[in-house]
Amino acid sequence: MVMGEFTQETEVLVIGGGPGGYAAAFRAADLGREVTIIDQEGRLGGVCLFRGCIPSKTLLHVAELITETRRAEEMGVTFDPPRLNIDKIRKWKNQVVERLARGLMDLSKNRGVQVIKGRAAFEDSHHVRVQGSDISRFTFKHAIIATGSRATPLPGFEEKRGGRIMSSTGALALADIPERLLVVGGGYVGVELGSIYASLGSRVTVVENNDRLMTGADADLVQILVRQLTELFHAIHTRTRVTSLEEREDGVAVTLEGAVDEPKQVFDRALVAIGRNPNSKDIGIENTKVSMNERGFISVDEQMRTSEPHIFAIGDVVGGAMLAHKAMHEGKVAAETLAGEPAAFDYQAIPAVVYTDPQIAWCGLTEEEARSRNQTVKVTRFPWSASGRAASLGLSRGMTKLIVDPETQRILGMGIVGREAGEMISEGVLAIEMGALAQDLALTIHPHPTLSESEEEVAEAFLGSSTHILPARK
Repeated sequence: MVMGEFTQETEVLVIGGGPGGYAAAFRAADLGREVTIIDQEGRLGGVCLFRGCIPSKTLLHVAELITETRRAEEMGVTFDPPRLNIDKIRKWKNQVVERLARGLMDLSKNRGVQVIKGRAAFEDSHHVRVQGSDISRFTFKHAIIATGSRATPLPGFEEKRGGRIMSSTGALALADIPERLLVVGGGYVGVELGSIYASLGSRVTVVENNDRLMTGADADLVQILVRQLTELFHAIHTRTRVTSLEEREDGVAVTLEGAVDEPKQVFDRALVAIGRNPNSKDIGIENTKVSMNERGFISVDEQMRTSEPHIFAIGDVVGGAMLAHKAMHEGKVAAETLAGEPAAFDYQAIPAVVYTDPQIAWCGLTEEEARSRNQTVKVTRFPWSASGRAASLGLSRGMTKLIVDPETQRILGMGIVGREAGEMISEGVLAIEMGALAQDLALTIHPHPTLSESEEEVAEAFLGSSTHILPARK
């Protein structure tokens, strides 16, 4: 400590203002605790709001509108080709982000949560030092580490600010619409951002090292999406990797190795989306007893406590599903625990959604996970070609599937591919969390005609009573 230096006290110190951090801070404040958030940007929202979930979904909606104008022609409605104003699209995206950001700051102010701009690092288990702030040191009773994650760079090829090689952050800035775009990585970030740029006019090539896209989701769901992406993208190369990437004045020269006819190609820009790493370095964890694993993820228990009982960690920095909604629930668990409330992060189903066209959503046990565990399950599927609502929307490429324990008839997992899958999956999450049986879902009357009706019918398919598909032969 520097002689004469002022140290501010706070009961709860939250490091990081993303969804997990502000959810934890708001909940702790609601439970009567004095709370301070330290965030590098000095505003709440984190990567999700400023460089991730919200801007990408805003642009994906624009892409969906463009796709709908083309699809409408089959219904007898013809539009002139869309005229794109990239400045206005960018402005619209930024307005959405800024409005939500202002709302979070208002909520923070009204709850009495202090937000400090700066970079925090632990001095010891009860003090942090803050760079870039008027208040350079804090002492705390409880701390919650919510520092999130960052994009994994392609080994040997670092992103240059404003350069042709981009991370998701650079891609969402929407500097321009490149004529030729290479997307390295076929996970949800790659296919979402690739879909945006392809809809806006780029000729998109996706390269994925695995044997298929979206390896986290069941193959039968992904297959329906891939049919659409094959029409949207210029090329999809699986079992292929990038061996060289050179940024030049006229483009990005790339060498590919694997299942590709042209190993050497040139693109106007390259987007690297191969995963994310935890932000656990350079925050002074070594000055505490907080433990990490070999990949840099902080170890926690079900109350989100670290090996220092008064220090908690939540969100991407603890690993698992790197999803904003998971982080928010973990943040609330940490806040309630430190406030003396009974709480634990003990969930049976965390939903995942890919906001492509069509969307993919799943929760609970997947079919591939069951197979890898040699777990006996019964899988039933309801094709959207048998859905009246899907037909009326011209969206028959879709499916709802259910994974059920054949002995107890308990619902273990659900997967959906199709329009509004992300909105529909919550019914599956609720069913799994409540320990519902297939019969419970089948006997729940759904409105007709709706896409959600497929969830009732897929449960009926398990029972052999589906109206719109033939029962399986016994």
